[in-house]
Amino acid sequence: MSFLSGIGDMLKQYSGGNAPAGNPEEHFDQVAQNVPSSTIAGGLASALGSGGSGGFGQMASKLFSNGNSGTQAGMLGTLLAAAGPSVLAQFTQSHPGSPLAGMLQQGQTSVTPEQAAAVDPNEVQALAANVHQENPGIIGKISEIYAAHPTAIKALGAGALAIAMKHISENHNA
Repeated sequence: MSFLSGIGDMLKQYSGGNAPAGNPEEHFDQVAQNVPSSTIAGGLASALGSGGSGGFGQMASKLFSNGNSGTQAGMLGTLLAAAGPSVLAQFTQSHPGSPLAGMLQQGQTSVTPEQAAAVDPNEVQALAANVHQENPGIIGKISEIYAAHPTAIKALGAGALAIAMKHISENHNA
């Protein structure tokens, strides 16, 4: 018996492009309770990658806003570590005096939950979009951080959840 038993029919509908009746957030909860976090990460990466750099920035900002302080700190540390010199220069020039620009200028790659709480989600959006332009692999890293936090993922909305569940279905032969 497959680990997708019980949710396989629902996922097949998402895979076929016909979302089943009901609430996509509830469907995602069912999926998240029945698959490993690595599977959720793959689905989330598919959703995060569906909108280009601007779309990724917006979605990263939503994840950040709806995450707990630990996941926020993890996201910021990951973005800071992936920010190259051009991202550093561009971001600090366009956001002088912001807490996030200060972290970039200091070369900081780890962030405490307290520091994360001081960061504006709009700055996360801008940084995430810039990092993604330079390093598209950031999507996978952010997905791994948030895979264990389905409540934050649900904040991305029905469209992103449908993309994630379609990916999960297609990659696990539900």
